[in-house]
Amino acid sequence: MHDPISEAARKGVYVMSANHINQRGETFFLNLRFLLIVCVFVGNAIEPLITRMEGMHSLYLWIFTFHMPLFVFVTGYFAKSSLTGEAGRKVMLQIGLQYLIFQSLYSVLDVTIFQVDGIHHSFFAPYLLLWFLASHLCWRLLLLALRKCSPLQQLVISVALGVLVGYLQLDGVWFSISRTFVFLPFFIAGYHFSFAALEIILTRKVRIAGMVLSAGLFLAIFLSGSRFIPGWLYGSMTYMQLDHHEWYAGLYRLALYLLQLIAGSVFLSFVPHKESRLTDFGRRTLYVFLLHGLIIRLAAATPLYDYVHTGAAGLAVIVGAIGLTLLLSQPVVRKWTSPAIEPPVQWALSLTRRASGHSGVISKHQ
Repeated sequence: MHDPISEAARKGVYVMSANHINQRGETFFLNLRFLLIVCVFVGNAIEPLITRMEGMHSLYLWIFTFHMPLFVFVTGYFAKSSLTGEAGRKVMLQIGLQYLIFQSLYSVLDVTIFQVDGIHHSFFAPYLLLWFLASHLCWRLLLLALRKCSPLQQLVISVALGVLVGYLQLDGVWFSISRTFVFLPFFIAGYHFSFAALEIILTRKVRIAGMVLSAGLFLAIFLSGSRFIPGWLYGSMTYMQLDHHEWYAGLYRLALYLLQLIAGSVFLSFVPHKESRLTDFGRRTLYVFLLHGLIIRLAAATPLYDYVHTGAAGLAVIVGAIGLTLLLSQPVVRKWTSPAIEPPVQWALSLTRRASGHSGVISKHQ
């Protein structure tokens, strides 16, 4: 006999369970996002040292095997709730404004204060770390274009595009075209990812094994010396720029995808699953991402790195990068910089709605 009360109760329990899983998933990925922004800051801070300190070179390569793919993956995961509708339009408008503001700011500072030579000051060539904003906008548009395909089809298409873009005879930096397609599979994978499955797999034993494997990867990189070409990890270079003109060069990118998948998967073992201060910091990683470049540029423009020759000095650079990450994650930083980092876009949405409404009125009277 059908019992509507029992059925309603079961549905209620299911909804509560789903919400609880979503909450745990959000906590986990916010924690992951903060650990990744620490890696971003450390990686950029030690880059000037990698040619003269072998340990720094190994740490740099180890970080780059997973931090960009995982960051894109996390970005795709959090795009679930804001891909379409007004929420999606708001995010894309905000990304566009962030790009315009910081592309202009960094270019002006390069000319006036940092006096950096050899940089293309163009809105069509994203400035260093700003490639992520340009590509994020494109990932959202590409995923919308692929909505009629199944998740598996989307993933296969994105991997194919990531491999094929390397054959283009152009500079992959322009329009961030190379990184957009190279990292697209990770954005799509993150968008469709189910935290419930990961929660089942990520047991204590699996975490320990993952930590050991991650340490083993670092050791392998250290022992291989300088044979690994960092350009492959950046995703911004074509096969021609990497000095690979073979017709089968795309197979190297497929092998790299496998390496990044393994490196990213084992790094998840380091991520705490409980809510903590890290979780709150993870909500403000955008501030660290957009502001830390100013600190890195300033440090590079000073004689600071000329004094870093010993392991202790190199460790001080790493500790400093971690400390500055924590500093830029503070609520007070958000309070004072939010107009530039999270610019209001309601006015643009209002203009869009008015324009749409006006067009509708004209259509009715035609």
